[in-house]
Amino acid sequence: MSDLGFNKIAGAVLATGLAIVGLRELTSIVFETKPVEKAGYEITVAEETGAGGEAKVEAPIDWGTVLPTADIAAGEAVAKKCASCHSFAQGGPNIVGPDLYGVLGRKPGSHAGMAYSAGMVEFGGKNPVWDYEHVNAFLTAPQKYIAGTKMSFVGLKKTEDRINMIAYLHSLGSTLPIPAPKPAVAAPAAEAAAPAAEPAAAAKPAA
Repeated sequence: MSDLGFNKIAGAVLATGLAIVGLRELTSIVFETKPVEKAGYEITVAEETGAGGEAKVEAPIDWGTVLPTADIAAGEAVAKKCASCHSFAQGGPNIVGPDLYGVLGRKPGSHAGMAYSAGMVEFGGKNPVWDYEHVNAFLTAPQKYIAGTKMSFVGLKKTEDRINMIAYLHSLGSTLPIPAPKPAVAAPAAEAAAPAAEPAAAAKPAA
């Protein structure tokens, strides 16, 4: 074989090798993947705070007063946020979560055919019924209220929305009676301070 023929073969082999190496590098650049720092996505919900920057504590709700005047239609509209996971029809199917018809007054974690989380089963073992306080707290922040619940919904932060939705749930075959309104217990600050002022007045010498 002549030198010219050998050079041609060597050049072809070299060019092929360079092409393979170059193609490999180009492929790694084009299809490079970076590891995900954190799986999934995070939903951040701002906590309501008072003037001093502290978390706002909600006052107890007088269910006997607010439920009779609540907007059931507005509660039904709020409940549409849950329609992808829950049915609200009598005898409705379990979807991701249980059917919510008649949930008020029902034992937590007891709806037939639903595979509940261990956290919900434990909660049901300690609490005989879904009452207004438990439902309200659960709707506010499900995962904070019942650890390990399968309900990933972030919660309803507006008190008005929760009251209206609970009124709507009450209209769906609830066995839980509406309690009597609680009397207002609020003593004016002036009345509280009045007994403290009486000794000073008694100590004043007579004219």
